[in-house]
Amino acid sequence: PRTGLRWAGTRAFLIECPTLEHVMRLHAHLSAHPYPGQLDVLAAAETVLLTFTTPAAARRAASDVVDIRLDSTEPAAGKDVAIDVVYDGEDLAAVGKLTGLGERGVIEAHTGADWTAAFGGFAPGFAYLVADGDPLEVPRRDSPRTAVPAGSVALAGRFSAVYPRRSPGGWQLIGHTDAPLWDVGREEPALIRPGDTVRYRAVRELVTVSSETALPASRRERKHALMIEDPGMQSLPQDRGRPGRGDLGVVASGAADRASAEQANRLVGNSPEAAVIETLLGGLSVTARGHHVLALSGAPTPARIEGPLGRRAVTCHAPFALYDGERLTLGAPDRGLRTYLAVRGGIDVPEVLGSRSSDALSGIGPDPLSAGDELPVLKAAAGRTVGLPEPPAVTLPTPGETVTLRVSPGPRDDWFTPEALETFTSRDWVVSEQSNRVGVRFEEPPEGPPLERSREGELASEGVVAGSLQVPHSGVPVLFLADHPVTGGYPVIGVVLPEDLPLAAQLPPSSAVRFTFTDPPHPASDTAGDTP
Repeated sequence: PRTGLRWAGTRAFLIECPTLEHVMRLHAHLSAHPYPGQLDVLAAAETVLLTFTTPAAARRAASDVVDIRLDSTEPAAGKDVAIDVVYDGEDLAAVGKLTGLGERGVIEAHTGADWTAAFGGFAPGFAYLVADGDPLEVPRRDSPRTAVPAGSVALAGRFSAVYPRRSPGGWQLIGHTDAPLWDVGREEPALIRPGDTVRYRAVRELVTVSSETALPASRRERKHALMIEDPGMQSLPQDRGRPGRGDLGVVASGAADRASAEQANRLVGNSPEAAVIETLLGGLSVTARGHHVLALSGAPTPARIEGPLGRRAVTCHAPFALYDGERLTLGAPDRGLRTYLAVRGGIDVPEVLGSRSSDALSGIGPDPLSAGDELPVLKAAAGRTVGLPEPPAVTLPTPGETVTLRVSPGPRDDWFTPEALETFTSRDWVVSEQSNRVGVRFEEPPEGPPLERSREGELASEGVVAGSLQVPHSGVPVLFLADHPVTGGYPVIGVVLPEDLPLAAQLPPSSAVRFTFTDPPHPASDTAGDTP
């Protein structure tokens, strides 16, 4: 069968597969035999998304992957998972009518099949399960529910799944379970991973077993810390994130403006991986326990220090001292949106899946900071020196200035009319107040049509990367940032270059944005090859 390659920015591409079975085999192969520089491999209904550390690594892989040969006997290794289900779902009777099996027949078909986890996505721990012969193929509900309870067992299309947490959804609900689909206290947080075999068991009631995975809080005294007096509008611990976990439905997250976060760390002598505080539009106030070296980067903020030694002003993009008992307070920046505060050694909040980042979409990682929180500070690594003052890592626009963001076309620019592609790059897009760490949203333009599609129908959900400009039915694009969903079901017209994402993350509401297309990252963006 033919496979196609579609670029998703300069460091990732989608591989289109002829069947879901081919998706599963290709995903298993690329997981077991990664390319040099391969960061993540994410399966979806009709595609596999590969992401890389550099554009060069992505180009080298792209030149090879379309000619890849898969061993037809290669197994999809996985474990067996049993899930007890009480079949009392609100849509059980409707599914019985849609399938002609009746309620009892639906239960027998559901429990009588071996379900294989084809791919993850949507939410941490959510797995799309398929069974031979598609025994229970039903459409989604006409009207999605705004909230589906955690543990709901559901059907949609040819898939079965269990909702790990309360979330919106349009699947048909046939029962519920108390199986812990997602638990960050386990060595493997996801109960079901791609390749696993799931067997549902009908029970009359569920017996809940209490979890013993919670770790006791440390009782040791912490002398060096930052005390949060006022968190401002939103202050979050962030580092480089947790990449490579897309199969679990977990996005990388991390600092929205990574360039500024890394600069703040560099100024205090930290490694780029150290955790910092990302704060929004000023207002943050912290008091030092012990003596510290700090630095501010990102949106320039008027900052002052008050304490036993009197008052003094602080300069951004340069290291400064905060002595025991002194308080640092940040004002509102006159440009930009997010300011980063680094402390020498890094803040010591608990790691979740290898990262101290707070993910706003999934809720993974530390909670947003609150007044009274104590942030312990790690000891600085030996041999790391405090840096010299630097110019800002990101050049921020002045109020009223139009920002230009470079965009690599695709992977689904062919879903739009030529007029829509022209409108996309010729119009100023105004940042909406509804923007957040998930994505930059834009106001509906007052003049002219939105971005019109060139084809009907729906796009099967597929992996998306940070910087993706997804276009829903409204025709107004959404620019995905650090906490974007792992997969999306709307076409992506283009992907903002990684070099421009820090600037995109600093755009306050009412900013004007102009997009400009760059050349595709590789002439083989529409390459096709034969695979078995």
